[in-house]
Formats: sequence, C-alpha cells, structure tokens
Amino acid sequence: MARINSNYRKLTAGYLFPEIERRVEAFQKRNPSVKIHRLGIGNTTEPLTPTVIEGLRDGVERLAAVETYTGYGDEQGQEELRIKLARYYSSRGANLEPDEFFISDGAKPDAGNIQSIFSTDSLVAFQDPAYPVYVDSNVIAGRSGSYDPGQGHYSGFIYMPCSERNDFIPEPPVEAVDLIYLCSPNNPTGAVVNHQQLQNFIDYAQKHRAVLIFDAAYAEFITDPDLPRSIFEIEGARECAIEIGSFSKFAGFTGVRLGWTIVPKTLIIEDYKPEEVHRCWLRRQTTFFNGASNIAQHGGLAVLSTEGLQECRKLTGYYMENARIIKEGLQGCGLTVYGGENAPYLWVKTPGNLSSWEFFDKLLYEAHVVGTPGSGFGPSGEGYFRLSAFGHRPDIEEAVESIVNRILL
Repeated sequence: MARINSNYRKLTAGYLFPEIERRVEAFQKRNPSVKIHRLGIGNTTEPLTPTVIEGLRDGVERLAAVETYTGYGDEQGQEELRIKLARYYSSRGANLEPDEFFISDGAKPDAGNIQSIFSTDSLVAFQDPAYPVYVDSNVIAGRSGSYDPGQGHYSGFIYMPCSERNDFIPEPPVEAVDLIYLCSPNNPTGAVVNHQQLQNFIDYAQKHRAVLIFDAAYAEFITDPDLPRSIFEIEGARECAIEIGSFSKFAGFTGVRLGWTIVPKTLIIEDYKPEEVHRCWLRRQTTFFNGASNIAQHGGLAVLSTEGLQECRKLTGYYMENARIIKEGLQGCGLTVYGGENAPYLWVKTPGNLSSWEFFDKLLYEAHVVGTPGSGFGPSGEGYFRLSAFGHRPDIEEAVESIVNRILL
C-alpha cells in the first residue's frame, strides 16, 4: 500500500504566500471596488532590458535553423555562460573556475534541493527569520522534529536569531552544527553582512567541518563598496561554502527562470574525498534535472555583457529608488523601518505591539496594502512586517500615500 512522505504533515498549515492570497481574496470579495496595493511578494514588474530581449530573441532564432538548433545542452549549463559567470565573479575579487558553476532554473529550487546531497541526520542551523524554502525543504527531508506553535519553530533545528539587538545579523551557533543557511542581502530583513561577519562564519565552519549555504540572490542590489557581494570574496570560503545566485531579481528573470549554484571542488567535509561534494551535486543535477532552457541561457549571456549589466543595474536602481520612497514615507508617519538601503526589502516593526498577522490585516483593511507578515519567516520575525520595493513607481507612490493617510497608529 502506498504511503505519503509523512514529513509533509509536519509543515505548518498553509505555505506563507498562499495564505496571504487567501486573505486578500476574501477581502476583495467583500470589497470588490477597492484597489489593492501589493507590496508583498518579491515579484519583479519592469520590462526586460533591450540587450536582454535581444539575447532571448537570438536564443529563439537559433532554434529555427538546422545549423544552430540545439537539443539537450551541457548538463552543467552552457560553457560560455559559466565562463562569463566566472569572469563576473572575478571582477568582484572572487576567483572561481567555470566548472564550479552549475546553471539552473533559479535560486529557489537550488536552495531547496541542495540539502539532498548531505546526510539526512545533519544538524541544520538557519538564520532566523529566513526565506521559508530553507526550513521547509529540510523538514520534508526528515531532519526536523515536530512544529511547536507556541515557540514558532521546529524541534531538531538550530535557529540563529536576527533582531534589533544584533542589527539583524546572525551570530554563529554555540553548538557544533553541520549545515548553516545564510542569506545576504537578507530576505526578509534587508540586512547585509560585512566581511568580518562572514569571516566569523567561515572560521566556525572550518573549525566544525560545517558547510555554509550562502544565498546571494540579491547581491546586485548592494551599492556599498565596503560590503561583500559573494562569500567567495572572503578567505577560506572555498573550503566550506556553497553559493546560490540568480538572474531573477536584478535582471527581471522571475518568469524566465535562470540561476546558478557554485560548488567549489575544494569544499571539505568530515568524510572528505577530493571533489566529492562537487560530484554529488553534479550527479543530483544530471539525475533529476535536464538543464536550464537554452533560450533562457542566451538571455543570461546577454545580461552578463557590458551593455546588459549596465542596463540591469539601472533596473536595480529603479527598485532601490522605490525602496527609498517606501522607507522615507513610512518613517515619516512614525513607523520604525529597517533595510531598503542595499536590499529591495524593508523590515517594518509593527506598531503598538501588534502581531505580524494583526498588522497584515490592519494594512489590508485600512490602507488596502498587502505586505508579508514577519512571523511567516520564522519565530524572530514576529512583530515585524516585510514590504517589497518591486513595483511600478506610480503604484509604489500610491501605496505609500495610502499608508501615510489611512493607517491609524
């Protein structure tokens, strides 16, 4: 008799974003004439840039001729794209080999799947609050105990609290763990780690033979030259870290789907055999994944051209101006707001000791604005609220005006 994977039953009721949609739909049914301002899910809104569109068109045209048609490609991704990514990282001071890059259909699936190459009895630590896929994928893999609604977390996991006390930057665990998830710029808090803070984690990982899984999907939003964009800018990272990157947000590929994961061949774990972690990820990808779209990869090549990077950085600048508008507007009406300076997310402290979901309802019903309750990202997210800077400028301005004029604090 077939049985389901019972670990799915451990997952908290309803994934965060579907629950948000359920509440919004219920409100809209009761108030059909009300315009909803969406500052919740981090979905890009602006058109792809001309150079990128041309690259995608080139990818399509190649499929229309016998001489240039391609079926299955290199399972790690087009070699030319991996070479360009290696050069892109080299310009940041991170020296990597093209064959250490694995091209994928986005950062989210890689962030969820990377845990599968490690032992199921691995002890895992999470930056808290954290993007839900990190925690949920490890629950499904069977690494957790049950969910404790009173504590807001799963037994069997180590949570690294991020709060106002530590500027929303986690500190390495006290105990020895096997896997550590980090995200910088952070989703949801907008906090960015500096070189020394990353060095502390690298020193910890080398001491305990732990692996750092570093999500750098928002690295292109960092404008401060003193902040690292890649963990591989830090000495020692090649021996203990995996990095996940994405074209989704800085190039507008949320619907195109293209990302990458870097697994250094020098990565060392406890039962180390040379290059074994690298080979495990290669085997995982070639067994379960047939590679990213050839068309999308041509778009990625265009992104990494000189013209493409210039255009895409103007796009990130547009979203960061949105962030400035949101932050200044909310601060002007008395709210405490973090983030939004080197990241497209703003982390708002809920007023009057409201819970995250209570503030969600307040924003929805009073200002008709949708955000994301901080508690959906982990126990340390309670009492906070995430707003996204992704949106058309007029919509952003309308949403801020609605909050400023309608929210009763």
